[in-house]
Amino acid sequence: MTLIKSISGIRGTIGGKPGDALTPVDCVKFAAAFGSWVKSRQGKKIVIGRDARISGEMVNALVCSTLQGLGLDVIDLGLSTTPTVEIAVPLEKAGGGIILTASHNPIQWNALKLLNEKGEFISAEDGALVLQIAQDENFEFAPVEKLGRYEKKTTYIKKHIELILKNKLVDVKAIQKSKFKIVVDAVNSSGGICVPELLKALGVNKVKKLYCEPTGKFPHNPEPLPENIKTICKEVRKGKYHLGIVVDPDVDRLALIQEDGKPFGEEYTLVAVADYVLSNLPAGKAGRKGNTVSNLSSTRALRDVTENAKGIYTAASVGEVNVVTTMKQTKAVIGGEGNGGVIFPELHYGRDALMGIALFLTHLAKSKLKASELRKTYPSYFISKNKIELTPQINVDEVLEKVKAKYASEKINTADGVKIDFETEKEWVHLRKSNTEPIIRIYAESQNEKKADALAKRIIKDIQELI
Repeated sequence: MTLIKSISGIRGTIGGKPGDALTPVDCVKFAAAFGSWVKSRQGKKIVIGRDARISGEMVNALVCSTLQGLGLDVIDLGLSTTPTVEIAVPLEKAGGGIILTASHNPIQWNALKLLNEKGEFISAEDGALVLQIAQDENFEFAPVEKLGRYEKKTTYIKKHIELILKNKLVDVKAIQKSKFKIVVDAVNSSGGICVPELLKALGVNKVKKLYCEPTGKFPHNPEPLPENIKTICKEVRKGKYHLGIVVDPDVDRLALIQEDGKPFGEEYTLVAVADYVLSNLPAGKAGRKGNTVSNLSSTRALRDVTENAKGIYTAASVGEVNVVTTMKQTKAVIGGEGNGGVIFPELHYGRDALMGIALFLTHLAKSKLKASELRKTYPSYFISKNKIELTPQINVDEVLEKVKAKYASEKINTADGVKIDFETEKEWVHLRKSNTEPIIRIYAESQNEKKADALAKRIIKDIQELI
């Protein structure tokens, strides 16, 4: 059983002993710690939302009751999405928010993802404070006459969609005119509610639903990687659909399927949306249209598209909070992560698959191209994504230092793990310890799949020899 405490929140498998997994005791402990942190900042209200995973109701009841016990008022959005909760927090003038989701992790996992009063993920420093409060059990519960109130509000998905439709870059008429036929795979979670509702609002009348019942029983691994979405790929290809849409359980990652049944590429979700946003902004000084940000593990295609638009691209450390921080520093107009996470700050600073869908469909409609044709307009790179399982005996920092030393003659970035740029080959490899799983992630990018896989295998062999 596993319990991981990080800047991404408190994440673990359900069942087992307290402290070893995400048990009811741990849910209460960390909810109390976060609630105490919110109270220390004069917050009086917290917004809660969850995905549809089976443990969600139990975890939700524990967390809501704990927060009420601290004297905090709780606004429960029920089945919702990560971006919807992020939008709701400032609208409710709450002191913070908690999203109960383990995102792309399998069914046995759940998590408390923590937001500040802006509806953004808490910083590493604030996360450390919350963990310290939990460790010290430094929380005090309210007397009976000062218990917090509980209110359920289930209208925020509708509000989220309304805000998307109001954005000037979303062209409902163009989408409606295109008469798109679309297949949706929502992995039997919250996306099964909101994605079809969004498509209807955008004027898409022909939608086939795959796994859109929010039962929490994931029909396949919920991470929207090519190997996990073969069913929708076959459906798109045989049904002559224009597009397939896949979201993860909490709807902050977006993967697209071309009309030929092939994945558009998770990395290229952000590239395409950024291209559309940059192409439709008024030119500023020196013809510059806008800056972009993605993390160190994302494709260089975003940099190419940004520079073509006379903007400045900046790479951030992995983690949404790091990308958002860099976006604010560089005044980026679009950003995100290569895992299909689109951050459009005009709406809010968080990965949002719903906003990504609206912008991509507008782009596709106005381009008058098929999805496969649109994909070919972008630089062609391929990322090989790999991982090595960790054991307690492995000293990750020592391993990364040895890899760094071996490739000292190459361009190396150590802002987040070790990234090695092989300039002569126009390829790179990024090694880092995951914040959410006991693994080392190994991402390698080159100009085709064979070269990227070969580079990744070479580095994996180096690591295995070092271990």
